[in-house]
Amino acid sequence: MYFRRTPRPTGSRRPIPSLPAVRSIRMGGVLLAATALLVSACSSGSSTTTARASASADAVLAALPSSTPSALSSYYGQKLTWRSCGVPGFECATVKAPLDYAKPSSGNIRLAVARKKATGPGKRLGSLMVNPGGPGGSAIDYLQSYAGIGYPAQVRARYDMVAVDPRGVARSEPVQCLTGREMDAYTQTDITPDNTRETGELVDAYKKFAEGCGRRSPDLLRHVSTVEAARDMDILRAVLGDQKLNYVGASYGTFLGATYAGLFPERVGRMVLDGALDPSLPARKLNEDQTAGFETAFQSFAKDCVRQSDCPLGGPGTSPDQVGKNLSAFFKRLDAAPIPAGDADGRELGESLATMGVIAAMYDEGAWPQLREALASAMMKDKDGAALLALSDSYYERDPDGKYANLMFANAAVNCLDLPAAFSTPGQVDKGLAAFEKASPVFGAGLAWASLNCAYWPVRPTGEPHRIDAKGAAPILVVGTTRDPATPYSWARSLASQLSSATLLTYVGDGHTAYGRGSTCIDSAINRYLLQGPPPPKGKRCS
Repeated sequence: MYFRRTPRPTGSRRPIPSLPAVRSIRMGGVLLAATALLVSACSSGSSTTTARASASADAVLAALPSSTPSALSSYYGQKLTWRSCGVPGFECATVKAPLDYAKPSSGNIRLAVARKKATGPGKRLGSLMVNPGGPGGSAIDYLQSYAGIGYPAQVRARYDMVAVDPRGVARSEPVQCLTGREMDAYTQTDITPDNTRETGELVDAYKKFAEGCGRRSPDLLRHVSTVEAARDMDILRAVLGDQKLNYVGASYGTFLGATYAGLFPERVGRMVLDGALDPSLPARKLNEDQTAGFETAFQSFAKDCVRQSDCPLGGPGTSPDQVGKNLSAFFKRLDAAPIPAGDADGRELGESLATMGVIAAMYDEGAWPQLREALASAMMKDKDGAALLALSDSYYERDPDGKYANLMFANAAVNCLDLPAAFSTPGQVDKGLAAFEKASPVFGAGLAWASLNCAYWPVRPTGEPHRIDAKGAAPILVVGTTRDPATPYSWARSLASQLSSATLLTYVGDGHTAYGRGSTCIDSAINRYLLQGPPPPKGKRCS
């Protein structure tokens, strides 16, 4: 499946349409593209260098040599020229990295960097690099709109807050695939085909998406793996003058951070991996697990919904399973007859867009009231799909002018390079449907079909599932949320068990990721670790 970038962690919960789908992973094709963020992102993106892991599930990501290769010395020795970003308090620069680490002399890629200097008081602790996830989420957007102004004041006082858009993302030579109109058509493709014709249309949509990426970004597609992005981070660490990498990564950002730790264990400083991915799992298992995670989140939503007076899916005493059946029936009606959504470009709300709107709200329980209102508008006599469409658009990062950020393009590019496809043919999806539908009666079929998109990718994957032990690394803090929809808690437990120096911090609750989402217990433990060093006691749980 795919990893979707996650909505930003935010202490004061914002309406979901503003969520920058950046810190999580996405699944499937989208739901097509959207789902793709989750699963593939989890994949262990090995690069074409010596860091490649074998196909064995027991393979371990090998550390790179501790000395800098002479062919890379010019990259590690470059100087940054900082300039104004146009955002008060922030500076921007560009750092160069080799497009192909196996052939550094073959050309460069230019990566966008932003920072906000430590405000004081207190001794500066160095740089704190942040990544919100995706893959495909802009770390610079995340820094400027949240981390650089919303992280705890005591953390911002002691660290320069830094972000780099990974290769192929946003400002860093972005992957391009489809026009806005083409993306509109893509996101409306039926992702629960009922017959051979609809299956063929879905396959054609995946092929057109893949062909568009191959035509518009032919060279870049081969070099956007997570391993390469992690190596870029080490160049930036050195250029910033830091001996160690201090890092907070959410969702897919945990895979990026763990990969860095595996490649450069001796250069790990204080590292927080919040909403962790499990790099040892193949794509199909990742997708199934994530599907179950969304079902867990939906069950929590359903229990809450029927206690509210405005719930359109049931009333007091309605079971979560029946709420799911009611929602599935609504999706079926939309599959047969989409409803108006007041869209300037003529889009209607069909099953695919409505499903994505619901999934978007599963990332943050603070969005549940908005989801109830959106469902009520679409399901009741008004039959107005505008609010659900807005939720879907926020997930896809589609602006009112019909333009899309490159999130979905980069997401697919990284996912499909990091791991072999979950399914190779429609027939394989058919055979796997039962497992997905068991994991989630509401979302299972759509997420299963969404897992087919990498089957038609124009570039062969360079990664395989692998474990990451990062032997010799300083203590690493892994954070897991028990009812996380996008990165199931089991993944956090697994990653913490793999990393030789990891401690698992557990948040008993809902939503995707935990830091900055309202738990004083979680925030205090992470802040103390970032500022003082020791991780919290083993087994610590917060609610």
